[in-house]
Amino acid sequence: MKILVTGNMGYVGPAVVRRLRARYPDAVIHGYDSGFFAHCLTTQEGMPERRLDCQIFDDVRNVRRSDLDGYDAVILLAAISNDPMGERFSAVTRAVNQDAAVSIARAASAAGVRNLVFASSCSVYGVADGPPRREEDPVDPRTAYAASKVGTEQALSALDGDMTITCLRFATACGMSDRLRLDLVLNDFVASALSKGRIEILSDGTPWRPMIDTADMARAIDWAATRPAENGGRYLIVNVGANEANYRVRDLAEAVAAAVPGCTVSLNREAPVDSRSYRVDFSRYAELAPDHLPQVSLATSVQELIAGLSNLGFADRDFRSSGLIRLQTLKQLIAEGQLSEDLTWTRGAPRSIAIRREEVEA
Repeated sequence: MKILVTGNMGYVGPAVVRRLRARYPDAVIHGYDSGFFAHCLTTQEGMPERRLDCQIFDDVRNVRRSDLDGYDAVILLAAISNDPMGERFSAVTRAVNQDAAVSIARAASAAGVRNLVFASSCSVYGVADGPPRREEDPVDPRTAYAASKVGTEQALSALDGDMTITCLRFATACGMSDRLRLDLVLNDFVASALSKGRIEILSDGTPWRPMIDTADMARAIDWAATRPAENGGRYLIVNVGANEANYRVRDLAEAVAAAVPGCTVSLNREAPVDSRSYRVDFSRYAELAPDHLPQVSLATSVQELIAGLSNLGFADRDFRSSGLIRLQTLKQLIAEGQLSEDLTWTRGAPRSIAIRREEVEA
């Protein structure tokens, strides 16, 4: 089996590659990434790319039909990945998250790729009161990021051919990573608890968030990359998470505070209404992928974050302005003249370079 993972050098990618290598030790696994966050390592175990057979440094906007020859599965993780970045780089978000993803999917289909996996998001439901949202319910994207996910899903649904396509609408990501992000709600709360001894919720705490650990996201991607079309259909949209993992934001904060002695929680009841609040029904995923259901509890995600940050000696009270926030990293690269405003490298960065596994290990 030969697998391509775009965006493998982000937050979720290392967990995906670790899972795939463990499950398919003889598979040929390639990474494809622009390298914006390659230096944002939060592990003491070495480069996660050591598990790959080849790391390709290039922009997903440059992928050609011939680049996809011979792959059995293509996993689309590459994205401008969160709402603040989507607001700051709205045109790039559309170009990378949607236009490039659709272009790669078309090329993959033409190249005879068997399975395509697109990392979508439950944020497409926007503000959704009432019962937990199912896949057939209306979407209500409130941000450029969410809109790009909806646009890609719609374009993929119209793609002809035999390729099995799976759009995984993930719950909100959380948990430790070899390239940790602190611009995610649970991760932010743990960082606040450790560095400040308090969690300040920038809302009244009532918005709903379904949560999923990066390890469980990798488990779902493994399933989608290998599922036969008979299991769910040639084109499938499925919510990925667990019904019991729908939490209010204040519940997340309290779970973190309970794990960090002396930590307090405060609410901002005067804050504007959150643009995302949704409970999600994950029953379809449970039916289709019973052997790949989430296994990491909220408490475990919190403990692993605490352990990971503690091992790094983390104590930065101003972490929201640090390189652990992806938007800050991009701003710094632009300020240094290494990236342009359309997020293309201008100097000092790899372009169209492939590094083989033996070179990474060396």
